[in-house]
Amino acid sequence: MKSFTAYLWFTTKQKVEFVNITDDVEEKVRESGIKDGLVLINPMHITASVFVNDAESGLIEDFKTMLERLAPHNPHSYRHNLTGEENADAHLKRQLLGHQVTMAITNGKLDLGPWEQLFYAEFDGQRRKRVLVKAIGE
Repeated sequence: MKSFTAYLWFTTKQKVEFVNITDDVEEKVRESGIKDGLVLINPMHITASVFVNDAESGLIEDFKTMLERLAPHNPHSYRHNLTGEENADAHLKRQLLGHQVTMAITNGKLDLGPWEQLFYAEFDGQRRKRVLVKAIGE
């Protein structure tokens, strides 16, 4: 069995930003040379998420709206922010959307379903962060 590790790096322009990373991950899968296996995509930060969904702009805005309703950016309403941080909402949004994804590799490509795309969701951005792409297989 082969193993391959790579990183994607991001510095988002916005504090909250959704980035379609499907092409970037597919490139790393090609680089891996793995034909049949799995790829883990893990944001290496506790205020970011990786998830799979449709790349429709209205849906992305709906995600942002839903997350802001459930965990609004209000620095004075969270105990975590008493430590001097102002990003408690970012931690909560990450938990709501999910942490990481594992995808199948078939015939050397991501085995995506119809309309499926991979996204990096940043909730405390505007600084350099990385995403782990770890592929294993034959």
